[in-house]
Amino acid sequence: MSDVETTLRGPEAYKIAGRALALMERHQVWPTALNFEIWTHFVADPDGALARELTRLISLGEPLTELLSEELAATYLPKAKLNEQIRDAGDLLSKELESVSKAIQDAQKSNAAYGKTLASASKSLSSDDVATLKNVVSNLADATRRVQKENKSLETRLAESTAEVDRLRDHLEQVRRDATTDGLTNLANRKAFDEELDRACAEADEAGAALCLAVLDIDHFKGFNDTWGHQTGDQVIRYVASVIGRVAAPPRFAARYGGEEFAMIFPRENAAMVAGTLEEIRVEVSSRMLKRRSTNEDLGAITISSGFAERRPGETGHSVMERADAALYTSKRGGRNRVTAAESKPESANAA
Repeated sequence: MSDVETTLRGPEAYKIAGRALALMERHQVWPTALNFEIWTHFVADPDGALARELTRLISLGEPLTELLSEELAATYLPKAKLNEQIRDAGDLLSKELESVSKAIQDAQKSNAAYGKTLASASKSLSSDDVATLKNVVSNLADATRRVQKENKSLETRLAESTAEVDRLRDHLEQVRRDATTDGLTNLANRKAFDEELDRACAEADEAGAALCLAVLDIDHFKGFNDTWGHQTGDQVIRYVASVIGRVAAPPRFAARYGGEEFAMIFPRENAAMVAGTLEEIRVEVSSRMLKRRSTNEDLGAITISSGFAERRPGETGHSVMERADAALYTSKRGGRNRVTAAESKPESANAA
């Protein structure tokens, strides 16, 4: 999930939506679903590429038509770009299959015609007339050459089609990976994480196994971003992601959950094991003195806060995520740069 989408799921979402609608009314833009999505992105990320392009178009007095909105969405909105890639690949695959189907139909017609030629020749071969026999043999030879040519053409077409289908399959697989991968860090994105969490919960219930979930957040990241800029902020996010990714080999699963926040799934690991791993990540992240790539300036060390929860039998992914998130905020309130475990017992047990 992008930073904008994360913002739109937070407490600022209603203010952003209100400002977006006000701007749409000011510029006489119809409040369609597509226009609303474009203008909320405009408000939520005023320095982003979409906002810059929309500002440029407004300054030029370009009419903000529905067609223009579709072009902006296709260029700047990740979901629209992804849908277009999938649609294009699907169209190409359909055309390829139609072409192959036609080639096969043509070959079938040719073989049927050849069968009729053979049947006719069979009747004529009983003739004693030499000229008739020569004509039959000549016709059979011509028909055989035509069928051989058709079959050869079909073989070539099928070979070409197999290669093209393989290429399209690889392309669709790449599109699928892009749909589930965070572009900045190459970790999984939120969509992939949510799907994996559901799968991991079901597997844990089936096997009666432990499952832990952790949420990690870079401390004071907004101030860091404001001081050094978004590009350096991205450098920090990538660094933290590289540390997390190093310890997240399968069956563990790590994702950039949004902004400067990450999440990890630990199948078949209990709280004690996960606490040790998160402490290892915390220590490694804070031990390195970072430098700004463009100027080589010292950025100092950064720290992360973590919270984690061990899943209770039958607990939903949403519930365990809420408990891990609460543990993260306990780490934040406790001074940051620390790991906190969620309460292991149900609240009813605590009340007792």
